[in-house]
Amino acid sequence: MLLRARSFWPYFLIVALFVLSATPAFAQQRPLVTEDPATVGDGYVLVEAGFDYEHQLQIPVYGLTGNLVHLPAIGVTLGLGSRAEIQVDAGYRWLHVTDRIDAPLSAILDIPGDTTHSEDDVVIATKVRFVTERDRRPAFGFRFSTKLPNAPNQTGLGTDETDFSFSLLVGKSFGSTRIVGNLGMAIVGDPTQTAVQHDPLLYGVSISHAISPRMSVLGEVEGRYLSYTIMPSPGAEDRSAARAGFRYAWHSVRLDAALVAGLADQSPTIGFTAGATWVFNAFRAP
Repeated sequence: MLLRARSFWPYFLIVALFVLSATPAFAQQRPLVTEDPATVGDGYVLVEAGFDYEHQLQIPVYGLTGNLVHLPAIGVTLGLGSRAEIQVDAGYRWLHVTDRIDAPLSAILDIPGDTTHSEDDVVIATKVRFVTERDRRPAFGFRFSTKLPNAPNQTGLGTDETDFSFSLLVGKSFGSTRIVGNLGMAIVGDPTQTAVQHDPLLYGVSISHAISPRMSVLGEVEGRYLSYTIMPSPGAEDRSAARAGFRYAWHSVRLDAALVAGLADQSPTIGFTAGATWVFNAFRAP
């Protein structure tokens, strides 16, 4: 039987979120997850690399719990005109398994010891800003992304499913403060059943404040929520996290770090992220 999720389109009718940033020329990126509707700029390239640590991450579909290291976490963004960009995210993950239980797909795991590792599922996304920010009006944009099934499910770090998501992006600056909001939906395949999908709600709100020309402090709450079931759905469990950290500009490079606290049962209890972002003018678009 084909299982279809409920539509979340009505949620878009109640979006009313605003934002801040000292440098509105470039979109918010690391260490935030919430996407700014601002784009990187015509002919610019943004390259980011970082390190993520998640303590007591749960992967229920495989019955795994462990400490995850994401190294490297790499992203490349290419500006196509003043209103659009293409993003590619990839990297490598290492999970030190601290607990294993029987689960729907635990039988297919090939983890001889207590450590498993794999390349990331590559994510390819397009972001389009369709309303420009003005004095009394926030900027609006859309982001569409596709997750490719690169990570083998035998490692417990991938589902062998191709997932899709889309979000409405809203952003507004108030002096040296910027607030950004995201609201959208994901289409996530169920790795335990054929022709079954789940459509969790995606959300995020971030705020950043410049305390000097080079330094900004920031925070956010983001996650996903599946409203139509009380049981965790394989591969689409509720996830939520809060981040608090800083961003420091040094010439053409921005350094960042943040603490991460899990807010949902399936989320890691605590984590840490650090990295760097380099933005440069690579070409002049025709």
